[in-house]
Amino acid sequence: MKPRSLMITLYGDFIQYYGGEIWIGSLIRIMSEFGISESSVRGATLRMVQQDLLQVRRVGNKSYYSLTEKGKRRIEDGVKRVYSIRDHKWDGLWRILTYSVPEEKRELRNQIRKELNWTGFGLVSNSVWVSPNPLEEQIMEMIRTYNLENYTMLFGSSSVVSHDNQYIIDKGWNLQEIEAEYNGFIESYQAKYELLKERVWNNTLTDVESFLERTHLVHEFRKFLFKDPGFPKDLLPEHWSGRSARDLFWNIHQLISVSAVRFFESVFEHAPDRSVQPNRDKAINPFAEIYVS
Repeated sequence: MKPRSLMITLYGDFIQYYGGEIWIGSLIRIMSEFGISESSVRGATLRMVQQDLLQVRRVGNKSYYSLTEKGKRRIEDGVKRVYSIRDHKWDGLWRILTYSVPEEKRELRNQIRKELNWTGFGLVSNSVWVSPNPLEEQIMEMIRTYNLENYTMLFGSSSVVSHDNQYIIDKGWNLQEIEAEYNGFIESYQAKYELLKERVWNNTLTDVESFLERTHLVHEFRKFLFKDPGFPKDLLPEHWSGRSARDLFWNIHQLISVSAVRFFESVFEHAPDRSVQPNRDKAINPFAEIYVS
């Protein structure tokens, strides 16, 4: 697990529920459990500060790190998608984004592609991206953030005259490949779930082991955010394995969450000049937002 990726998981899964700020010493201690050295942690935090994802402040001789607004937007969106049960019906609208970015702004163009892929848009032709999900607010925020008003246009359409919906889906996404990866996740974690259940029942699973298992679980499941567009249920195959994978993710997560949070609390230290009201219940069970229609 790379230090930057692990830190994103830790902020989204734990730190945000404890004031959003952590002493670098606590972060080093936690990440050492994953075999990451102190120098690697310090190097990763420095790069994330330079990328405007983290900010640092000093209290006495200690440094405390929290997310910037840019970092919060990325983390909050990721957490919402990881812990949401997306079982919504399609409203019948395709969101269509087109853009034309000059060659001299190539890096900006690459960033747009990354953002669109992250939000679940699919590329159907050169510089034309589509999604069946109600992502207008997120895309308009992206346009404003990168000052893209002169380079982009966002449409909503209830029909595409030249092609049917299945053609658009097949053109923009490879659902068979995504489903195969979900099946791989299930195959790998079903056996782990049975073993963890036995250890929990026998009281042989330690807090630190629970913390490591939960963090690895979230880290692995979070990878699907870059692959699965989160389609409405009426656009998915009838026996979509993503549903079974999410159920398994929930079962393992909740099995070990209490002891995982207990370990985090044992090593977490916030700044002495701030009063922190932990949201422990949310840290244990972040599955709060459910979309069913």
